[in-house]
Amino acid sequence: MNPIKYIKFLGLVLGILALNILVMSPGFLGVQIIGGSALSTAFGITLLVASAILLIYGCYVWLFKQPVVRPVKEIATHEDYVEALNQYKHVRSLEEDINLALEQLDRMKKKRTTLLNVLNQRFDASELSYKKFSSVTYEVEKLFYLNVKSILNRISVFDESEFLSVMSQKPTKFSREILQEKTNVYNEYLSFMKSSLSTNEEILLKLDKLLLEISRLDSFEPGDIDNMPCMQEIDSLIKQTKYYKQ
Repeated sequence: MNPIKYIKFLGLVLGILALNILVMSPGFLGVQIIGGSALSTAFGITLLVASAILLIYGCYVWLFKQPVVRPVKEIATHEDYVEALNQYKHVRSLEEDINLALEQLDRMKKKRTTLLNVLNQRFDASELSYKKFSSVTYEVEKLFYLNVKSILNRISVFDESEFLSVMSQKPTKFSREILQEKTNVYNEYLSFMKSSLSTNEEILLKLDKLLLEISRLDSFEPGDIDNMPCMQEIDSLIKQTKYYKQ
């Protein structure tokens, strides 16, 4: 269970309790259900019924309702990726990697915004230089999110209970060979995730280099862009990844 849900539910309980105390306490509004006027009684009963309904609804939504997991192929926006990853934060075996992926998503959003702001300050949107930088930014961002989508595909079929059982290496009814094969499969899960996260970290680093190189240049011709070291590194990374995925 996500601890944030418990915190939200506790906040709801405390909020409803504080409201009822404020309304019913003689030192505040002093609404009386027994011994008060008809209007006071009706208001008090309505408040209690509404409080009960709200508590039941909050209990269902935050403690019992299972989140709807959107198919990975339907994930499109930055917010979709964040929401999808957050749904797996309860998988403790992958918690560190998922937190890193979420942190990388946040950094990518900030870097893209910063880069576009710098481009808008340095160039006109109709200039060839702007289009070249914007194009490579789009391509590297697409590669970044493709890696996140690949991670989500792996997580969606990851069975943590079996993973823990296999990694514990306790005696089972299976042969040592089968146990080793199962271990290899789950090691491949972990290896793939770390590889994807490492690639995304490399992408973020190259965007930092690109920002630095743009800020250093006072003037340059569009033809100089392709010769910039960071542009060549980014282009190489994109080509290598496309070749790898073919």
